[in-house]
Order: sequence, then structure tokens, then C-alpha cells
Amino acid sequence: EVQLQAFGGGLVQAGGSLRISCAASGFTFNDYAIYWFRQAPGKEREGISSISNYDNSTYYADSVRGRFTTSSDNAKNTVHLQMNSLKPEDTAVYYCKVRYQSGDYWGQGTLVTVSS
Repeated sequence: EVQLQAFGGGLVQAGGSLRISCAASGFTFNDYAIYWFRQAPGKEREGISSISNYDNSTYYADSVRGRFTTSSDNAKNTVHLQMNSLKPEDTAVYYCKVRYQSGDYWGQGTLVTVSS
């Protein structure tokens, strides 16, 4: 079965850094792109980053470009999101997703809280 699990969230002070990860299983990891989304309380879900595992191309939303970096460890079927220079507005539940043949599969979110 297709499964994703986001993990590594926590509490960090503004200006700090945190790395969250997405572990995948149940599909050929190298053939798909993995997408990062986040949702702050009361806000719309926001797509913030993606990585295409087959060519290592990446995408970043304007809100995170220059501060966040996504990377893929294909041997471990894991995608990482390194978050630097964190701001209070980065506080959200972060999710990873794969668009598979049968539809979109979402991991459980991991909460990132950035204090002032």
C-alpha cells in the first residue's frame, strides 16, 4: 500500500532551523514527485515545495524560497525539508503528498511551531 509519513516537527524560536522528513513506502519512490504542503490554523492549505525524484528538480513557493531546501534520499525512500530562518508565520502543520496513479496520498502532518 502507498504510505507517507511526515515527521520531525517541533517547537523552535524565530530565526532558528528545523528539518522535517517524509518517509515513503508502497511505490517506486524514484518515479514520482513528492510535494510539501502546510496549513496554518484558519488558513488555506499552501503548497510550498516539491521535488521530482527522477530528475532531482525542485520547486519552492515565494513564501519559503531562499529559506527552505528540499532534498531526496532515494536509497531510504525519504524526502527532507530543511527549514532555516524560521518565522512565526511558518507555524503550521506540514504534510507530504505523492500523486499516484490511483490518486493523491497524504501523510500524517507534523506540527511546526515557531515562537517569537
